Amino acid sequence: MTRRKIFSIMFLALLLVGLVVNVGYAQGQQPDFPSDDDVNAVAQELYCPVCENIPLDVCGTQACAQWRELIREKLQEGWTKEQIKQYFVDSYGDRVLAEPPKRGINWLAYLIPPILFIVGVFLLYNGFRSWKRKAAVVQSQEISEESIPEIDDEYVKRIEEELNKD
Repeated sequence: MTRRKIFSIMFLALLLVGLVVNVGYAQGQQPDFPSDDDVNAVAQELYCPVCENIPLDVCGTQACAQWRELIREKLQEGWTKEQIKQYFVDSYGDRVLAEPPKRGINWLAYLIPPILFIVGVFLLYNGFRSWKRKAAVVQSQEISEESIPEIDDEYVKRIEEELNKD
C-alpha cells in the first residue's frame, strides 16, 4: 500500500472513532429533568401555605424551598401539574391555589367583577347621555335681561349696593 492510502485509512478511522465518542458523550449528558423552569411552572400556581399571599415560586423561606424540592421529586416520579396541585390542596386546603376553584362561594370571585364592570359602563353611559341632554337644553334656552324677573327684596338690593360700592 502506498503511503497516501495508509494516511487516508488512518484519517477515516480517527474520524469514525471521533464520531462514535462524540455521539456517546452527547447521549450521556441528558438535561436535568425537571428543570427549574418546570418546577416554577407548577410553583407559580401555588401560594406558600405558611406565608400570606406569596407565590411559592418566589417565596424565600426554607419551607418553600423544601416544597419546591418536593415538586421536583413529584415531577421526576411522573406526576402531572394537576396531580401535584391536588396533593397540595389535600395537604393544606384550597388557600394554596393561586386561582380559587370554581365551586361553592368561590364562583362569586368569577361573577362579581364582570357584573360590576357592566353596571359601571351602563351608569357611565347614562350619565354622559344625561349630561349631554342638559347641556343641549341650556344652550337652547336664551337667557336675556328681559327674562330675568325684577327682585323686590330689600335684602338683595342692599347686597347689590354693597357690592357696587367698590
